[in-house]
Amino acid sequence: MHPNVVQEGPGSCPVCGMDLVPMTSSTGDDNSLMLTDSQIKLANITTQKVSVKPIGQTLVVNATLKVDEDKTTIASSRTTGRIEKLFIKETGRVIKQGEPLYEIYSETLLTLQREYLLALEQYETLGKVEKRYEGFLKAAESKLFLYGLTKKQVEQLTTTKSVQQRITFLAPTSGVVEEIAVAEGQYVNEGDRLYRIENFTSLWLEAELYPNETRFIKIGDKISIRVSGFESESIIATVNFLSPEYNANSQITVMRASLSNSDLHFKPGMQAQVLFTHSSRKALTIPVDAIIRDANGTHVYVQSEQNTFVPRMVKIGVENFEQVEITFGLEENEIVAVSGAYLLYSELILKKGTDPMAGHTH
Repeated sequence: MHPNVVQEGPGSCPVCGMDLVPMTSSTGDDNSLMLTDSQIKLANITTQKVSVKPIGQTLVVNATLKVDEDKTTIASSRTTGRIEKLFIKETGRVIKQGEPLYEIYSETLLTLQREYLLALEQYETLGKVEKRYEGFLKAAESKLFLYGLTKKQVEQLTTTKSVQQRITFLAPTSGVVEEIAVAEGQYVNEGDRLYRIENFTSLWLEAELYPNETRFIKIGDKISIRVSGFESESIIATVNFLSPEYNANSQITVMRASLSNSDLHFKPGMQAQVLFTHSSRKALTIPVDAIIRDANGTHVYVQSEQNTFVPRMVKIGVENFEQVEITFGLEENEIVAVSGAYLLYSELILKKGTDPMAGHTH
């Protein structure tokens, strides 16, 4: 479709090969384009009626994926002692619940094991005569559990009746080891932090909002999320936290939502965009793809007759990713070009040799 190509008789365009269209009063109009059915099909031009629909403005704010602090687990020392061996020595390791973490030598644990074996011996010897020895045994067993020994370890102690010099402690949960705060040979006290384990099956999405943005969103609102690298995925989450204060210097507050990540393909640190719509109301609307924007303003291509399109300046109001409000220039039920609108714009420039809307401002 190259309007600058003109010849005396029927034929094909030497540039694109399309059939030439006879010049009529319509095609001769400097501000219109008349196309054949085949040209419209080839250019994939679609149209839509101007209509009154609910529309709300969509705000977009940048966000970051972060670890879900509610799922953070700290593995701390259950007793005073010396770390004899670390089974996990590097951060970033994915571990499973019950996997060995470290081995410790502890005088306290040695004493508790001896107390248990003594109570066990007394129970086996005198338990049938005096019931109190059963209570002594259960109390000694409970102490071992309180200090972190597993049921399997206590059963092994019961079977072998042999004190273990070193006790292996296991991972309390599955996840990713993000911090190791101890080294082999180091002495630790009860409660000392040894490992930090993060669970990435759920992540936090945090966005920074300015005061003029927070008034449009509240806890419980649904938001749409686009994660960088996964833009094709439709993700909906619920706002579950809005910070009650602003940073004194930046005047920014934090909004948070939880993001399910059971397949672990999202990672902490990834960038994302949050989209939320507010102030929904009815207005005269057209698809946003129908709008042509250039230095002269905004305009659309209106179908004036069958297969004939005329450019027209418009004024727009509220806009989101799908629809745009028309405040001037169109009436309900008029028909505008949607897909292919920019192609019409380009062809009319070729036809006139200049922007068809130059000098048309409101």
